[in-house]
Amino acid sequence: MNRRASNIFRRPGPQASQRLVDAAEGLEHARGLDHTIRLLSSAVRRTLRPGPVKDTLHGVPFGHPAHPPLTDVPMGCWVSAAVLDLLPGTGRAAKALVATGLAAAVPTTLAGLSDWADLHREQQRVGLVHACGMLTASTLYSASLVARSRGQEGTGRAFGFAGLAALLAGGYLGGHLAFRLAAGANHADQVAHLVSLGWHDLCPADDLPDGWPVHRRLGYISLFVLRTGDEIHVLADRCSHLAGPLHQGRIVTDDDAVLCVVCPWHGSTFRVVDGSVVHGPATARQPSFETRVTEEGLVQVRPLG
Repeated sequence: MNRRASNIFRRPGPQASQRLVDAAEGLEHARGLDHTIRLLSSAVRRTLRPGPVKDTLHGVPFGHPAHPPLTDVPMGCWVSAAVLDLLPGTGRAAKALVATGLAAAVPTTLAGLSDWADLHREQQRVGLVHACGMLTASTLYSASLVARSRGQEGTGRAFGFAGLAALLAGGYLGGHLAFRLAAGANHADQVAHLVSLGWHDLCPADDLPDGWPVHRRLGYISLFVLRTGDEIHVLADRCSHLAGPLHQGRIVTDDDAVLCVVCPWHGSTFRVVDGSVVHGPATARQPSFETRVTEEGLVQVRPLG
């Protein structure tokens, strides 16, 4: 085989897809974005104070983040509008889809900002550029809607396709944020897969201070342990939001006077009795354990459920 023929089978250089991945990973280390991030995240936290509205934007009532499913509406509308723009006689339907996408972008943006303000810095860097891409897309689709409303169909389609390009770029970064950086994923230990059935010895009950959370280990699992009088509450220690150490958090009571722990990293609040979410940004229940004390004074635990 001559040299020219062998070149056909030679491994090619970096592909466009790999360069795209490298660019997204490079954003994780773009420290030049940090000043803007500090200003914007502080403004978001001042505006969206902890409470029912913020919890709803996080998705606490639904048990998972609200932002990802909300993105399906504007993205679906705008991609559909692009398809219709390729067909004759569909201008009115495409215009309606562009307008619907813009309306749906409002709650989607609010939910995204609420989540973004409570992320780690590397995630926030990617998230900021993702947000800029989606803002660019929304601006272009707004221009498209104005042009279509004025009867300038060609201009409206051009703005629409430009918006689609920005939408796809921003959407790619959103996928990187969710699936590579695990923003919005459940970071609590999956005890059902890591802890065998039955009771497990944990520690002597006398070793636990009264009213003060401590850290204990059960095999590979880190546990939050709180003793209050004769009651002992045990949760998985890694916060389901971003794996913060719950045993370093504050103990408070909710509106029903039930004891709760507040994660020291981003303020997620869980009831210690069952791990249910009281306030976000966490949306997933904290894995909890049933407890008992043997006649020898040894605390034993087993996963609930």
